[in-house]
Amino acid sequence: MNSSPVATLILFSLFFSCNVATTISSQDNIHTMFQLPSSVSKSTPDHQGGGFASGSIDLGGLVVTHVTSFKKIWSTNEGGSGTTFYDPVSIPHGFSSLGSYAHPNNIPLFGHFLVAKDVSNNPVKPSLKSPTDYVLKWSSHSLNRKKKDGEAYVWHPIAPYGYKAIGYVITREFNKPSLDKVSCVHVDFTDDHDHIPMKKPNIIPNADQMTVLFENKNVIDMNGLQVHSSMGGFKMKNERLGKLKANDDLENMPNMTQIQELINKYSPIIYFHPDEEYLPSSVDWFFDSGALIYHSQGEESYPSAIEKNGANLPQFGQDDETYWLDLPVDDLSKDRVKTGNLQKATSYAHVKPVGGGLFTDITIWVFHPFNGPSTAKVLSFTIPLGKVGEHVGDWEHITLRISNINGELNSVYFARHSWGEWIGASGLEFDANNRIVAYSALHSHGLYARSGDVRYGWVGAKIAGMLDKLASSDKVMDTSARTVVVAAEYLGGVVVEPPWLNYTRRWGPHIDYNVEDELGFVVKMLPWYQRIVIGQIIKRLPKELFSEDGPTGPKAKRSWNGDEDLYLVQLRPEAI
Repeated sequence: MNSSPVATLILFSLFFSCNVATTISSQDNIHTMFQLPSSVSKSTPDHQGGGFASGSIDLGGLVVTHVTSFKKIWSTNEGGSGTTFYDPVSIPHGFSSLGSYAHPNNIPLFGHFLVAKDVSNNPVKPSLKSPTDYVLKWSSHSLNRKKKDGEAYVWHPIAPYGYKAIGYVITREFNKPSLDKVSCVHVDFTDDHDHIPMKKPNIIPNADQMTVLFENKNVIDMNGLQVHSSMGGFKMKNERLGKLKANDDLENMPNMTQIQELINKYSPIIYFHPDEEYLPSSVDWFFDSGALIYHSQGEESYPSAIEKNGANLPQFGQDDETYWLDLPVDDLSKDRVKTGNLQKATSYAHVKPVGGGLFTDITIWVFHPFNGPSTAKVLSFTIPLGKVGEHVGDWEHITLRISNINGELNSVYFARHSWGEWIGASGLEFDANNRIVAYSALHSHGLYARSGDVRYGWVGAKIAGMLDKLASSDKVMDTSARTVVVAAEYLGGVVVEPPWLNYTRRWGPHIDYNVEDELGFVVKMLPWYQRIVIGQIIKRLPKELFSEDGPTGPKAKRSWNGDEDLYLVQLRPEAI
């Protein structure tokens, strides 16, 4: 195996994340430091949610619960802020650890170990078994001595046939951990039936020569039991750990009363930029204000008024580009609808299980009738891009991830520009009333956890990028005040989906722009000695920016039936 500096990648997993430093003695047993400003009271259970927030979850022979007491094993300052590794302590009787835990040093310790207990009563095929051996996967010998707390060794548990290791174990001595240190999970509880280990993996040659590349952004984990595509405890590059499979028993999911409580507690306050002209509205207001549905038949297109709740919109099917929505025809009505109606703005909630039923995702969708023009940051210049970025029908969303074990907020996904970012509960901003705060970017409406200017989509050596401007103002939307739950499939027919939700075509027309017409004036505005360089940079901006393309609705998004996307490397934002 190649022993280059990037040959080994360890993803350091958080159950929650924020951005305040903490220092902990290596001998301390520590408890969770951060506490949410408010907690969710438990509702009276019924047949559709009686197990929600009960303190543990039975996955059908394997019970999991949280442990919030930690013992520091080892730490390093390599990789930016550095990372500390922990083991759980005060594990309840009968429960087993599944691996060690890693946490960045610049984040207050607010984690939950997930520990497991075998309740299968099956001596032939128990839910958990001890590993048969360990192999060394990494050591700290190659790290700078001044940046580490002694030495450390990462061990991979060798699972018995039919079982999977969920996490790694870290020690301070070059001695294999005891076999009862952690447990391995039967493959019936993972999605890895086709990856049962047939032989013992080899020890990595020259393990002590490998350098660790630390990555702690956008990684959320429960001690190795993967509940998100980015999870994996801390893991080695090109290795596959066990991943908890989806659980069909959803009695631990919240019922409608509990869903409303969660929305009231955690659904965010959204601040719009003081210069924002294009505010949100309800879908009904958009329809009632003269929005039209077009149907193309050959080269002709025929508009029709949209009936209440979208009753006459085509249902389901793929986007064949023959249907689209648009603003009213007359200019006065068109301009009025573009600006939205903040007073009648409504948020729309989709509730679904994730992580094998360990979590509930509540996705809060917000509709804007119009998306405004984009802005670029080129060197030190802020440049408006004409009509670039404009389109009719803008859908934005925030996802609240709730633990079904204790009913508390785990993390929040802030979506923007077909990508987004997970922020742990302790990294969020809360207002004076303990409500989560989100910021909507000027014109683009992308959602962020912090205010300020953010540049993304770099061109060249970070010479140019698109600009999102975020600031608080008196233009505010309380997403919990007017929330309609439009989908919760696991509840059966309890939630009736509105017709517009099953309209899977475009919410706006497609229009191509002439790049020279839209951006030529920008170059002319610059000093002569910068025109050639800046002009070339602008031409390298993504081609998709130079057309107006109405988006599809919430149900057509990839995340509707799956998990949220993570950062795309080429779009990773950076505050400026």
